[in-house]
Amino acid sequence: MLLGRAYFAVQAIAGAAWWIAVFTVPFVREATLGRLDPIVVAVFDIPLFVVASALAAFGIRAAAIVAAGWTVVVAAALAVYATVTTEAGWGVLIMAAAAAASIVGVLLQTTGRVPTEWIVRGPFAFRAAEDHSRRGAYAAATGGQIVVFWGLFLVVLPVIIAFLERRWGVGFGFAGFVPPAGVVVLVLASALGLSSAFVMSTRGHGTPLPSAMPNRLVIAGPYRWVRNPMAVAGVLQGVAAGLILSSWLVVAYAIVGSLLWNYAVRPSEEADLEARFGDDFVRYADDVRCWWPRVPHAE
Repeated sequence: MLLGRAYFAVQAIAGAAWWIAVFTVPFVREATLGRLDPIVVAVFDIPLFVVASALAAFGIRAAAIVAAGWTVVVAAALAVYATVTTEAGWGVLIMAAAAAASIVGVLLQTTGRVPTEWIVRGPFAFRAAEDHSRRGAYAAATGGQIVVFWGLFLVVLPVIIAFLERRWGVGFGFAGFVPPAGVVVLVLASALGLSSAFVMSTRGHGTPLPSAMPNRLVIAGPYRWVRNPMAVAGVLQGVAAGLILSSWLVVAYAIVGSLLWNYAVRPSEEADLEARFGDDFVRYADDVRCWWPRVPHAE
């Protein structure tokens, strides 16, 4: 709870400083509000964002909810405004970050924790795959998952993000060698992802999807080098997509995704693996790191 209150204290100070800059520095006003009338915006934003955040810092939970809700509304409204007018792009990014952090702050202040288990419920709950007599069934299911998830997370979403980055005017120039380098990284990362998926489906009798996890502990192929090679491959693929599209926001999207997986999903996944495979998984986790490869021991 103290961490949530501390965040809102920082947000209140940052919000006040931002408003001072808006009224004193034309560049800040143009970059974050475009041609919106700062006085009209301030009439609503100062009490609902700055003052509410300050009250939340003193432990008033209702104020924290108001501040977070208002921040989400402003972020969404600015996103629409910036997409239509190509103005205030930096304001969108700032408020989007503040909205996400405010939601976390509210959860910390009201519950004392971030309930990450919400992410792995329903269709995303961890369950072992149905036991098929044909190994090809696991490979087919894995192939279908790859087409859907790679298409969504490595093509559709990056293209949309790159488009918005340019529309909002928040992009930076990339050197000419960056997109070709991204292609190389994408090919190598995809090879890692495909080989990992193949080993999981043939050796583990399951798929990468949480709702159809392997029935056997996989310690072969890329899994001898790193504990979750598919996560490593996914992050590298996302970064590669950003390099190919010359989009720093897509690179940031990949990094944020890796942090979300590492701190929100991985603990639940590994708890499930330990519950199902016991000491075998514990020994494996002690010997092989999650992100940084190691040279496998000779067998």
